[in-house]
Amino acid sequence: MLSRPRHAASTLLLAVAATFAAPVQSQQASLQPFVSLTAVHDARADLAGGGDFSASRGSLRAGATRALGVDGRGGLSLNYDYHDYRFDSPATFDARAPWGVVQRYGLSAPMAFGLRDGWALGFSPSVDAFRENGAGEGDAVVWGAIVTATRRFENGNLLGFGVGAFDGIEETSVFPVVIVDWRFNDRWRLANPLATGPTGAGGLELVHRFDNGWDVGVGAAYRKLRFRLSDGGPVPAGVGEERGVPVFAKVTRGFGAATVHAYLGVVLDGRLTVEDRDGNTLRQDDYDPALMLGLTVVSRF
Repeated sequence: MLSRPRHAASTLLLAVAATFAAPVQSQQASLQPFVSLTAVHDARADLAGGGDFSASRGSLRAGATRALGVDGRGGLSLNYDYHDYRFDSPATFDARAPWGVVQRYGLSAPMAFGLRDGWALGFSPSVDAFRENGAGEGDAVVWGAIVTATRRFENGNLLGFGVGAFDGIEETSVFPVVIVDWRFNDRWRLANPLATGPTGAGGLELVHRFDNGWDVGVGAAYRKLRFRLSDGGPVPAGVGEERGVPVFAKVTRGFGAATVHAYLGVVLDGRLTVEDRDGNTLRQDDYDPALMLGLTVVSRF
């Protein structure tokens, strides 16, 4: 089956490709460690078939990048996500919680190499395990890569495109990638959202910078999570899926080596799906717009 990306790794790698898109400058440090922490709460939302659900989430990204020759840069990132779902009488799912706590852990190794006239090629392989507690790890592996081509113009603006391909959890996904980092002037910028934030990088945001160091932005993204279900749950070793469109406002402020991003938004067009172990849809339910609150702290050393 070919589709849009259905796992968290793709959104992270999209933004990493943009970060590494420009050729390495001689003044850059040879090794640049980073760490990112995110906490998110999706408030209770009514399900169309009856009942409701909410979710509390957290994520950790940690790693480092370094120069690869004169015009290249590569990195390694350890990635961990935690999703705690709470259901109350979900009628479509026989009044039983279709899943509970879901975790993802994995490894990505993005790299990029500069070419002529501001062009750069990027390659970002990754492997992840995405599963509900109690599911077999071997059946929860997602692996693949994103390949990108970007161009940075003389004024510093950047545009790029690419393709991602991933396989795992009863699905093969092939999807286009668009990278944008465009400054209209010293105040306004259009770019992909922060990949490690609560929305992922699969969208666009418009940001305004103020004189006092604060940034305020608005944007929208596409979020889709796909994971293996517990062997002891209502659908043993089945597949769970959550999707939605977060529309958000974001406030950003730097504090020394750390940058803090605070989010307030709403998740639209939300849907929950349960499939059997072969990827055949068994039950599906939409949910009402859900309030989203998030906080991300990113630090580079």
